[in-house]
Amino acid sequence: MMLQRTIFRTVNAIGIGVHTGKRTRISIRPAAANFGIQFVRDDYPNTFIRASGWHVSDTTLSTSIAYNDVEISTIEHLMSALWGMNIDNAIVHVGGEEVPILDGSAGQFVELIDMVGTRECSAPRRYLKLKREIKVIQGDAMAAVRPYDGFKVAYSYVYNHPVFNRCPKYVELDFSDTSYVEDVSRARSFGLVSELKMAQSVNRCLGSSLENAVGIDESKILNPEGLRYPDEFVKHKILDAIGDLYLLGMPVLGEFEGYKSGHALNNRLVRAVLRTPEAWTVVNSEGEEVSDYTPVVRPVQAQ
Repeated sequence: MMLQRTIFRTVNAIGIGVHTGKRTRISIRPAAANFGIQFVRDDYPNTFIRASGWHVSDTTLSTSIAYNDVEISTIEHLMSALWGMNIDNAIVHVGGEEVPILDGSAGQFVELIDMVGTRECSAPRRYLKLKREIKVIQGDAMAAVRPYDGFKVAYSYVYNHPVFNRCPKYVELDFSDTSYVEDVSRARSFGLVSELKMAQSVNRCLGSSLENAVGIDESKILNPEGLRYPDEFVKHKILDAIGDLYLLGMPVLGEFEGYKSGHALNNRLVRAVLRTPEAWTVVNSEGEEVSDYTPVVRPVQAQ
């Protein structure tokens, strides 16, 4: 039976907040079994914010969580990396209001965790296993989870632009035979230069650069090194979706499908799942139902 895991020892990094433009630091620290993933701002050391879909406070170009008016933004890449490295429990200390963007992917978070390693906790790992489909729709965008023996993600990125039109817009990955670290984690954020000024006018993307994003003009990719994957754009959407789904509090056994979905719709889906405990069950790695788990079907306070 697989046990829960945490990071072996504390690891630190310093970087720029992609939205604030401020230099900040992050410290990922070990935590005990059943602690989950919780965030703490160094300027509010007594306020712990559980990484839960109920605590999502903003989804404008990133995912933010908050509790008692204390907010931490841009957590999705780190959450995706924690999922990819099988980390169930960790305390994440952030030096300010935003997790540093590092290189714009989850890859450097993966490297940090890999550098210090992981260790087992004294409790079985838990999985949220879907029993029926749950779907949310907004306009022509859609996000859904449904039963599947394992974990699979399918995503369709729809945007009519000369650069995007030259790249794959649909990817389906079954993680029983796909490596998150090798095939997904290094996919970077991306954006059109023509939209940057508008984002910065509402205090977003103030720290954006070609060092932490793929920049695109009217006809070409601006980064000298080009893309890391031929399908990097859609794979970054998958990376984001995995991070947002991990706000369910445990890994999912099921299939996620997204069509034009972003952080807002992903969070609507997470909350729909949390409100519908009859549509899923919690199991251990042997597929046995966990009897001591109580579903949280409404917003909860941080612990």
